[in-house]
Amino acid sequence: MHGWIPIPSWRDGLDIALVAVFAWLAIRYFRRTRARTALAGLALLGVVNFVARGLELRLSAGILQGFFAVLVLVLVVVFQEDLRRVFEQLGSWRAGRPKGPARTETLDLLVRTAARLASTRTGALIVLPGREPLERHLEGGVALAGRVSEPLLLSLFDPSSPGHDGAVLIRGATIDRFAVHLPLSANHAALGPGGTRHAAALGLAERCDATCIVVSEERGTISVARDGAIRVLARPEDLVAELQSELSDDSETGHWWQGQVGRDAAMALAAAVAVWLVVVPGSDPGEIQVAARLEVKNLPGDLALQALEPETVTVTLRGQRRDLLLAQGEEVVVHVDAYLARLGRRTFSVGAQDVRRPERLSVLALEPEKVKLSLAPTDDGDERGEP
Repeated sequence: MHGWIPIPSWRDGLDIALVAVFAWLAIRYFRRTRARTALAGLALLGVVNFVARGLELRLSAGILQGFFAVLVLVLVVVFQEDLRRVFEQLGSWRAGRPKGPARTETLDLLVRTAARLASTRTGALIVLPGREPLERHLEGGVALAGRVSEPLLLSLFDPSSPGHDGAVLIRGATIDRFAVHLPLSANHAALGPGGTRHAAALGLAERCDATCIVVSEERGTISVARDGAIRVLARPEDLVAELQSELSDDSETGHWWQGQVGRDAAMALAAAVAVWLVVVPGSDPGEIQVAARLEVKNLPGDLALQALEPETVTVTLRGQRRDLLLAQGEEVVVHVDAYLARLGRRTFSVGAQDVRRPERLSVLALEPEKVKLSLAPTDDGDERGEP
């Protein structure tokens, strides 16, 4: 089968690019969502349904078909919050993080301030927004719109300050508001010994792509919550590497394709190309020629088969290209009905109805359409002459 993989046109390239973008968003969402286990279970059911249909397991396929019929409703009810986040990701696709010289200054300032707060065991919670909107996850807070500075942050988190228990929201080089309340996480296993501040930081990181810096007043440690996970830093200096991708320019951190984002993009592109090959050119009709083995049946018991002429028949099969590709490993057999050999016939016609092949493929032609049998009487009447 020649030309199975065509050269894609610009429309095909655009089609693949769009599918790759959606696949990339799905991969990134899957990495951060709390429903990874549930989604993996649904994917497993999808594979089982595909196998059941392929093997014609009618009972299993029927049950799974009924399940997937109501799956849309189940997804809307169970994954309502997660679906909303997906649409928010699409809406914020063109949004970017603030850039400019102030970003490096903000990075150094935050590291120094966090280290000082940790040394004095002063609790703090700082929120750095990502691309996704987070306003609906925030409650309360006092508008400030002040430039980020170490004295200002230290005063906001001073235990005598009325808003020290809340979070400080920083946008670019500006403190947008303070005393903000965040949603609490219920993932106690991930929180470990962390308190309310850690639960708030993880709760926001589970719902959007914001980065939260937490300083523990009990242990004097610094933690970072991001992408639905939270971890304690071994040293305050490690905060630099954690925040580098959030606040510094690409020229300082390297190109985007060198990290996890790039690996996810490559995975999404490969998946999009594979799906395109299966769905688009794979669904086009095609033809293939195979050398089919001859199998003689209904040979009278008093005759023995000595030779076949020819020994194989060339069968032309037609079907979808992906089915033809998968069928190349399956044996195609042409049955020769030798029942009339008892009347002296030695040449038999073969047609499409005599070809055993995958059901999804049709027979276009056989070459040759006649088969000649060389037969001889047997010494034992019970002996069969089948090859």
